[in-house]
Formats: sequence, C-alpha cells, structure tokens
Amino acid sequence: MTAMLTPGAASLDALEELYRNGAAFTLDRASRAGIDWSADEIARAAAGEAPVYGVNTGFGKLASVRIDHDELAQLQRNLILSHSAGTGAPLSAEVTRLVMALKLLSLGRGASGVRWTVIEQIEKFIAADILPVIPGQGSVGASGDLAPLAHMTAALIGEGDVVHRGEIKSAKAAMQAENIEPLVLSAKEGLAMINGTQVSTALALSALFDAWRLAIASIATSALSIEAAMGTAAPFHAEIHSLRGHRGQIETAQRLRELLDGSQIITSHMDGDERVQDPYCLRCQPQVAGACLDLLRQAAVTLQTEANAVTDNPLVLGDGEIVSGGNFHAEPVAFAADQIAIALSELGSISQRRIALLVDPALSYGLPAFLTPKPGLNSGLMIAEVTSAALMSENKALSNPRSVDSTPTSANQEDHVSMACHGARRLHDMNENLAGIVAVEAMAGAQGVEMRAPLETSPALKTVIAAIRERCAPMGDDRILSSDIEALKKFVRDPAMSEHAGVTPIALSAV
Repeated sequence: MTAMLTPGAASLDALEELYRNGAAFTLDRASRAGIDWSADEIARAAAGEAPVYGVNTGFGKLASVRIDHDELAQLQRNLILSHSAGTGAPLSAEVTRLVMALKLLSLGRGASGVRWTVIEQIEKFIAADILPVIPGQGSVGASGDLAPLAHMTAALIGEGDVVHRGEIKSAKAAMQAENIEPLVLSAKEGLAMINGTQVSTALALSALFDAWRLAIASIATSALSIEAAMGTAAPFHAEIHSLRGHRGQIETAQRLRELLDGSQIITSHMDGDERVQDPYCLRCQPQVAGACLDLLRQAAVTLQTEANAVTDNPLVLGDGEIVSGGNFHAEPVAFAADQIAIALSELGSISQRRIALLVDPALSYGLPAFLTPKPGLNSGLMIAEVTSAALMSENKALSNPRSVDSTPTSANQEDHVSMACHGARRLHDMNENLAGIVAVEAMAGAQGVEMRAPLETSPALKTVIAAIRERCAPMGDDRILSSDIEALKKFVRDPAMSEHAGVTPIALSAV
C-alpha cells in the first residue's frame, strides 16, 4: 500500500508508520498547483537581471558572485557535487526513507521553487526501492544538512552510490536497471534540495519513536523490580499524582497500579515489614519516568512541527517575492535531540539503580546475592549488572548537550550553527544502550520475582515473565548471558512487551 504525504499535515503516527513499515509513498497531488506556481516564480527570476541568491548567484561566502544565465544548470549540479563531502557510516535504510519523505513534505508546501519533476524523481526512487547512500557525518545543522542532503540529491542526478533492492551499486546502474533518467537540475533546485533540516529531523524522529517504546517498556520492568524487591504499591496511589498534576507521572503511576494489581507478593508484607519507605528508584518511578515521558512529548511537538516545515532558502513567499531567511538553522531540532538524550539517560539511570538493588543482598530484602541460587559457586547476574552500569555511564556522557556547541564555517559567513545532526545521530547509540539496561532489568526482575515463590505475582506480570522466559531461561548454574541480553533487547523494543489487555494505553501524542 502506498502512503499519501499531505504537506503541512503529517502526524507523528503517520511518520512512525513510514519509518517502520517500508511502504512506498507519494506526495498529495493537490500540492502540485503551489509547487508549479513557485517554480514559475523562480524561472522568472532566473530569466531576469536582478541578482537572487542561489538562483543566479554563488552560495555562502560566494553569494556576491553573479552567474551567467547559460551556466545556471551547471551551477546547481556543481553545488551538489561539491557538497557531497560527507563521511562515516551511512544512514540506515529506514532513516534514509524518512529523510526522503520529509524532503517531499517540505517541497510540497510550494515555497521552494522546484519543478514537479523533482517530486516525481524522489517518488520514482522510492517506488523502485532505490535509496541513496548517505554518509552520517558532515552536517553542523546549518545551513541545513548540506553534505548528507547533497549525497541524497547526487543519487537523483545519477551520481554516487545507492542501495537498490538491498544491493549497493552506483546510482547510474540502479537507474538504468529501473529505466529512470537522471534528473537535470534547474535554477535553485540543488539549493532547495540541500538547504533543509530533513536529515537531522529524520534522525531525531526515528530515535524518538524508539525511545518511546523503551520508556514504556521500562515501566513494566520497574514493576518487576518492585515485585522482586517486595516493594509497596502505596506510592502509586492515584491521588498522590493527581495532586502534582504532571501527565506523564499520572500515567506511569496508573500503569504501575495496573501491572501490580492482583499480586500476592505486594500484599504479603503489608504487616510486619520493618521498612518504612522504599528506595527512590522504586518509589519515585512515576516522578522520574513520567517526567521523561513528558520530555519526550515536548520533543515530539517540536519534531512534528519541523517535519511539516519549509526549511530551505531562499523561499518564494505568497506574493511572489523571493526572500533569503534562515529556516535552515536546525536549532529547534538540536534542542529536541538534547531533550530526548536527557530522557534516555535518566530512564537508564533509574533502571540501573533497580538492577543494583536486586543483586545486592543488603538491599533486596531476602534475595540471594546476584540472584543466583548458589552464590559463591555461581556469580549469577554480577557482571550483567556491571554491563548495565557501563551502558548507563556511556549514556550519561552522551547526554551532554550538543546544541550549546557552535563553530563558524564557510569563511565565517555561517558563523553560528546548531549541531543538530550529530546531536540527533547519537540518540541511536543511546537507545541501543538503554535497551541493554532495560533488558538486564527484565532479566533480574523476572529472576527475583520467581525467587519469591510460592507467592505469586500479578496476572499482568505473569504474562510479562512468560514472554521473558520464551527468550531467556531462569538463572541456575552460571552460563554465557550475552545472547540472553541481546534477545531481551529485541523484546523490550517490542510494544507487545508492555501493552497487555487491561492496561490503559500511553500515547506519544501531546494531547
């Protein structure tokens, strides 16, 4: 099924579906009139005598250089070739497709001055499963994601490499195989393609979608830890959280109540337990994870706006005036990426403290050291906990803000930049680390709950543990755990891990 992209109206759900399902997509044909109109305005400017930036002038520091009319097409081609200077590992297929979708959405607003032919070329690539090879490094997040978007555009004109139906080959060879002619760029079209925040935004959006799943999964693993540690459900009383009023906190507490409902373990120590309060990593899970949910939602609002934005330069305004501005500056995306990074770090930090609690017999209220039946002969989850600590520490370092950094480029013409692109790219490593932490908590929590037998956990958590046991056997004698952790990393990324019948859905949408 082919998805329809409506400029200015792409929802988070639609963007996540594009990211995950690999289906083809096209631009809403109702947008063509506006696209054709702005292209005509650019053509008129190109035929005129007045200098118009990026249409009949050089770029950046060379904007004062006037270009002859018969060299305008070469100007745009040269722009793409010279700016294809990225390096590093290429973007994933999923992110690359999202970049191309976001570029269509931006061009579809009818303010960029490209011809409909450009739209059709992107659509042809998607329909033929041709994805440009886009190096992940080289953008400072202003003026747009120049180098990575140049690599994307180079493929459209028959240059550079692509992945065609899973095989890396030259763009020219892939286009010949699919009977697609190379695009010949017209006035401003090269600039419209590379001036934009689509790579930073695609990286941030895709990381956001994965982060949300991990955040929700961490609520389920925290419930396992609460059970294993024989914690109390009293701190999750609805009125406590409604008195504060934060949406994410209220939702997290409700989910914990739902997951713990019907537990024998929770009720078994209501009398005679000398502990007055649980440690913060148990008791304050709604306040911490809930704040992370709210932070992710704030980032989502920014990124949805950016996904629907026009971010190239110059722009064709509604009265036909062609004006240079700065929508290519990705500061909003950089801020959103830093928000996501903080949330990822904190989710991992509190999860790791719960793991540390469960393996420590001084804190776990009767569980054996390192959750092994024979401590001493066996080390149990000793080093799995260390692994989680290493991942947590990595994420703490990676969460340091990128948006506060800047460096002048292009001979000081572009003297303040956002660093949004690598700020967003690092989120994918952070998600991988958080998945590892939450996986270890799932392993430890399930082990700890089972050690409370014959007391039984709640029906909801029995379902979670059963799914964990399909992927990871209980710890008896010591064994290699890496494959178990990898299997559980996949599991905690699956929304089925925590979306059981009877639990109230927790949506990423801001309303």
